[in-house]
Amino acid sequence: MTFSKKTNPLIRVIKKTINTNPLKTPHPMQTKIKKVELRNLAFEDYKQLKNSMVESYPEMADSYWRSEDIERLLAIFPEGQLVILADGKVVGSALSLIVDEKLVDKRHNYLEVVGNYSFSTHNPFGEILYGIDVFIHPNYRGLRLGRRLYDARKELCEQLNLKSIVFAGRIPNYGQFADKMSPKKYIDKIKSKQLHDPVLSFQLSNDFHVLRVIKNYLVGDEDSKEFAVLLEWNNIYYDESPKLINTEKSVIRLGLIQWQMRSLSNLDALFEQSEFFIDVVSGYGCDFALFPELFTAPLMADYNHLTEAEAIRELAKYSDPIRKRFQEFAISYNINIITGSMPYLEGGNLYNVGFLCKRDGTFEMYAKIHVTPNEVQHWGMKGGSEIKTFDTDCGKIGVMICYDVEFPELSRLMADEGMNILFVPFLTDTQNAYTRVKHCSQARAIENECFVAIAGCVGNLPKVNNMDIQYAQSAVFTPSDFAFPSNGIKAEATPNTEMTLIVDVDLDLLKELHEHGSVRILKDRRTDLYEIKKIKNGEK
Repeated sequence: MTFSKKTNPLIRVIKKTINTNPLKTPHPMQTKIKKVELRNLAFEDYKQLKNSMVESYPEMADSYWRSEDIERLLAIFPEGQLVILADGKVVGSALSLIVDEKLVDKRHNYLEVVGNYSFSTHNPFGEILYGIDVFIHPNYRGLRLGRRLYDARKELCEQLNLKSIVFAGRIPNYGQFADKMSPKKYIDKIKSKQLHDPVLSFQLSNDFHVLRVIKNYLVGDEDSKEFAVLLEWNNIYYDESPKLINTEKSVIRLGLIQWQMRSLSNLDALFEQSEFFIDVVSGYGCDFALFPELFTAPLMADYNHLTEAEAIRELAKYSDPIRKRFQEFAISYNINIITGSMPYLEGGNLYNVGFLCKRDGTFEMYAKIHVTPNEVQHWGMKGGSEIKTFDTDCGKIGVMICYDVEFPELSRLMADEGMNILFVPFLTDTQNAYTRVKHCSQARAIENECFVAIAGCVGNLPKVNNMDIQYAQSAVFTPSDFAFPSNGIKAEATPNTEMTLIVDVDLDLLKELHEHGSVRILKDRRTDLYEIKKIKNGEK
């Protein structure tokens, strides 16, 4: 970071009220965000970048990068400079260089790393991705945006086949304990969660480990007593052979939520329970969270005095607020959320719909195509009319609600569009109804050479008409070939028990199956004899 000559550019000391409880961190004020974007820094972003930096370090007005330095960084290593935008505004950044391993091995300070701001230390053939700056605008902290920047750095490190990520982090809370313990003792207490440091605790939670303590890294940093901790994240895919070809993420982690039906006093109670599960699966690094069909049904208890058709329409009034809150969860927890399904009123017609809330803040809606006789008889529901797949940061996916999975044509059309994972939120009352969903889902996985994830509700709901009992066993199904489990079941939950199911699926196995499987169902279709087509507006 470059500053005026009057100020030490390396000192980023922000005066704060000392937290009397070192284990407790203040809860940040969260800003509402509609869309998050992570991309490479462009020179046109400089004005916004500068403004965010000034806000990030309010006690040091000159603590920002100069335009000429940003221009120089972009000229020598554009892919290493990242920004994160909230609703089109730059609110954070991570800047990096590639340096030789020998520079890291020897004692060094910040000025030496950045070549006294000439960045002459950058070597495109080096082994180490060195982080020279990272920040998040204070109004946007607490939304895990910083974690996204670090995850992007890790991906860059893997793509460029670099050995590790290294940087020196301050320990700003150490000044409170410097008269009681050494830096080593302080770091040990941070590791054991006895103390909290806003910088070091965050880095350790992001899989960084301590290399060593550096004295005089940031001269004048009184909060850290001029100590810094050299941290490292190792790239387990590093290969000393020629550079790897950049590849998209292949292993996708799914989080299935087997939801227990229970009395809920209000909408906030539903959000509290939902956020708990989202937090859980997000904490395990899941890319998707899948909720069951009609998991919002407990909210109908307040409308038992109405007819079943009237009660479900009252429940439909909650759908937009639920969708908006789940969009916020998707951003805050950095996870794509499939909201199961809920009743939805449009043009006076009642539909069974769900939402794909993406972690960039956007959403898409899907509708149940085939409604059951029960849904028609008791609720007057209508089926949707759009069959489509969805583009995500983990590839193409499809969503079908319960009964839809018993119609093979839908998933075949989705497979033709490149679907790799089919999500099936369901709600079944009896074991034989569940058996239909299970075996049809397994068939869809085999015939379309894709993964199928199903999640349902369990338990009883005696105070809601037409929603008395539920039976479910959530699962992830696979094609049936040598690269997959012999029974085609990747994982299954315990039947009729509230729980989560965390499952990794490897999309590269599907690519191999498509081309070299013992049978190649999609390739071997006799399109000279038959085909499946979409019909739009009742016309071919």
